[in-house]
Amino acid sequence: MNKFSLFKKKEVVNICDGMKVGFVCDLEIDERSGRICSIIIPAGGKFMSFLCVNSVYVIPWEKIVRIGDDIILIDVCLANYERDC
Repeated sequence: MNKFSLFKKKEVVNICDGMKVGFVCDLEIDERSGRICSIIIPAGGKFMSFLCVNSVYVIPWEKIVRIGDDIILIDVCLANYERDC
């Protein structure tokens, strides 16, 4: 079992274009099974207030290619996974 704090310390990189996406800020969990459904990453390059990020990337667990010691590799077109807060 992994702790959420371990996910927060890993940088997310998209292997599609080599872009550094950011760090995991939250997880979406299925209440019935207790499994992680997706990771949530603040969308970079946009205006950020002190209290909230304007949008986030919600990456389904199935799109994670590999979880290493210090990095999480994903394979997605980020525009398809961006949501407003």
